[in-house]
Amino acid sequence: MNWRIFAAGKPALAYAKSGIEEYLKRLKRGSKIELLYLKAGDSVSVSAHLLERSKGTFRIALDERGQAWGTEELVGKINTWEMDPGIKTISLLIGASDGHTKDLRSQADEVWALSPLTLQHELALVVLLEQIYRAYTIKRGEPYHR
Repeated sequence: MNWRIFAAGKPALAYAKSGIEEYLKRLKRGSKIELLYLKAGDSVSVSAHLLERSKGTFRIALDERGQAWGTEELVGKINTWEMDPGIKTISLLIGASDGHTKDLRSQADEVWALSPLTLQHELALVVLLEQIYRAYTIKRGEPYHR
């Protein structure tokens, strides 16, 4: 399974940079993950760019209006996606500071809420990477998730 994470704007906060680096390093051992930053901007232009860049992939928009998945549910979804021959790459879409457009949400295959809280973009990226890492450690039977 190939993963692409598209995020609007590069992280500036030290804690976020450190967390992102750490989880990307950990994820390289068990998955193919690519983090791509897009130029920050308004939701209309960023959403259009996200749709363009993620064309032909299984799209998951990260949005507070989406479905909240527990960790075990995420593992189940990953297992299902990995078994689907039509899914080669999953694109996780983190939008502009004012969120995704309705058009992007409607074109996404899934809309996932990491939390019912609105998360700052850099923090959302760290949480996202940690949850993907956690899911893969569960799949491998490692003790990270207790």
